[in-house]
Amino acid sequence: MMRRHVSKLIWIIVITVLSGFLIYGLMPQPIDVETTMASVGSLAITIDDDGETRIREKYVLSAPVGGKLLRLEMHAGDSVTANETEIARIQPSDPSLLDARTRAESQARVRVAVAAYAQASSTVDRAREALKLAEKDFERAKKLIRNQATSQADYDAAENLLRLALADVRSAESAQRVAQYEIDQAEATVRYIKTTFDPNDENFFTLISPITGKLLSVYREDSGVVEPGTPIACIGDPSDLELVVDVLSSDAVKVSIGDRVFVEHWGGEIPLKATVRVVEPSAFLKISALGVEEKRVNVIADLVDPFEVRANLGDGFRIEARIVVDQTPNDSIKIPTGVLFRDGDKWHAYRIVNEQAELLDVEVGRSDGRETEIQSGIKLDDRLILHPSDEIVTGRKVSYQQHSRR
Repeated sequence: MMRRHVSKLIWIIVITVLSGFLIYGLMPQPIDVETTMASVGSLAITIDDDGETRIREKYVLSAPVGGKLLRLEMHAGDSVTANETEIARIQPSDPSLLDARTRAESQARVRVAVAAYAQASSTVDRAREALKLAEKDFERAKKLIRNQATSQADYDAAENLLRLALADVRSAESAQRVAQYEIDQAEATVRYIKTTFDPNDENFFTLISPITGKLLSVYREDSGVVEPGTPIACIGDPSDLELVVDVLSSDAVKVSIGDRVFVEHWGGEIPLKATVRVVEPSAFLKISALGVEEKRVNVIADLVDPFEVRANLGDGFRIEARIVVDQTPNDSIKIPTGVLFRDGDKWHAYRIVNEQAELLDVEVGRSDGRETEIQSGIKLDDRLILHPSDEIVTGRKVSYQQHSRR
């Protein structure tokens, strides 16, 4: 009798244990999730796109006269000095039968060059006057900011206008030097047009660099006969770089002159800073990598960082630019965009309460793609589920590891 009771008790225990394992196995297990928390701070709304660097003023040296070009001794990357460095030498050829017409055309080119120089000089004068006004405004802004009589935004705007005025003066002066060089070339062409040809004449037409910088590329290195206007070499100043970022036309309307630009993935350790100078008024058609036709607009920006920081950055280098077109207040609540998901016209998120997921209705504001401004629905102490899967529903048990506030 006693043995029968013991056997029955053993079977009851076994059945109970097996039932417990079965119930435990059928129970939904907690889902491992990655969590984050909201933070407070200003959120910069940016337009992100690829671009490239470009030397602001490049000059292509062309043969002003026809003749025999001697082999160039210089190579791409060599330094050149304004009005000193000899780029190429050309021995003028036998004058053509239309020598009178050629002389008249050359004299007309002299007059055109003189007119271009006068126009460049006027541009320099205007740029210098604008610089004087920008310097006065900046000095006034410095006094006001010290007395806390103006906002930081107004001070930054005055500083930006001063930098743009300095850049305009440099560009205008460079154009003036090039215009003077055009006059010298045109006048030299007139002097080299001769009515007779002497095969023993060893006089050469010498091309001298009009600016100080570097030889960017050589189009014609070997000796040979060239026609008037044949491109020979291109020179420019690598320290005078600008950025060209092509953005969608729908994004270009949001960009304003003076907007900040952060340059990333250019090869350096820290991002570079730049300022938008021009938003070109005309769009162009571009085929995307997916074969989609897009209307894009070039945004031109000036680098702010000194040349020493970006000395290895050259002409035509690829960069990634973030153009700041808007900014939220400093007390904005923001979260990673991966927390949010849409259901119809509404945005939602999941937070964790007592180890369980809880659905939240969220009102969102502006977003930069990585972070989103929260207007209501989320508190700073809410622990939020990042990238919630379809398995996450209200009341579902979750497990996570504690992380510090992001």
